[in-house]
Amino acid sequence: MSTAPRRHIRRGVSILPSLFTLANLFCGWSCVVHAMRGELETAAPFIGVALVLDMLDGRIARMTGTTSEFGVQLDSLADIVSFGMAPAVLAFAWGLAPLGRLGWGAGFLFVTGAALRLARFNIQTNTDKAYFIGLASPAAAAIVASTVFYYPEGLKTRPEAYLGVLLVVVPALLMVSTIRFRSFKTIDMGERHGYQVLIFLAALFALIITYPHEVLLIMAYGYLASAFVGLALHKLRRRSFGGAHTDAHEVLDGPAEG
Repeated sequence: MSTAPRRHIRRGVSILPSLFTLANLFCGWSCVVHAMRGELETAAPFIGVALVLDMLDGRIARMTGTTSEFGVQLDSLADIVSFGMAPAVLAFAWGLAPLGRLGWGAGFLFVTGAALRLARFNIQTNTDKAYFIGLASPAAAAIVASTVFYYPEGLKTRPEAYLGVLLVVVPALLMVSTIRFRSFKTIDMGERHGYQVLIFLAALFALIITYPHEVLLIMAYGYLASAFVGLALHKLRRRSFGGAHTDAHEVLDGPAEG
């Protein structure tokens, strides 16, 4: 008799990550519906909520020991809707429609980039968990969503609409690139750094509530720029160490006097 409630609790815990994934999928669908209605300022935040839910479902699955291949596949299918289809439809309604078929093609390129990025991520093994290879699809979707949320009026004329092409094409290319982007999966939430992380998150939430449009835009584009800043710093360090290495060899291997 005592084991039956435990089995029910265990079963409820096992489906908890999938419920978060379904909520993520619902947010993607809601974004598409509102974008089709022209309610862009309402549609864009759904992608942000989906991003948070996507971060939580995997973490909850690991914490509760309920990870499964089914959960992995369901998560990928939800992501292609929330971070592939939804941002493309949102961008099309926001600024790609004046371009006609070119706008269709640009939006489809974003969907394709997200699908390829997710497929590559699913088959990667033995990768550095501190970094993503290529821009993650949630981050690419956040660029589109934060831009639309900041300027929901949209691009009305054909010349303006070319900016919308850049908004989807650049993230699409970065998703299939080999540029490394920082991952937040390795953040230490233990007792040693847990309080510091919580204080930082509280301050971030306060800023988002106070200045939502500006802060979300800065966060999305700041993350995008961070990869290129890191790449530039890496090259500068390599040049510096390479120069020092060359100088040392010149001193050691140079002609001896006397």
